Amino acid sequence: MEIKDNTFARQFETTFNGEMVSVEYSFQEKKIFLTRINGTEDEAFITDLLKNIMEIAYERKLKVVPVFPKVAAFMRKHPTYRDLLPPGIRI
Repeated sequence: MEIKDNTFARQFETTFNGEMVSVEYSFQEKKIFLTRINGTEDEAFITDLLKNIMEIAYERKLKVVPVFPKVAAFMRKHPTYRDLLPPGIRI
């Protein structure tokens, strides 16, 4: 999966079935707040997309704050990514 980090629009972007899918974010210090997912409701695709975004967070040494409910649900289902949560954040 190819993901573009559109820093101007503050979102990760990719395509699914010819449509753009984006995950909006904001930064504060070394934390990335994932605030919204736009473009698809396909759970399997969203799971793959979020796994790739978690890998980007590891590479950039960022902590992830799952503001959007689907992101929080993803992190509950995939406890291997819980080490990306900042101290004090529980899901």
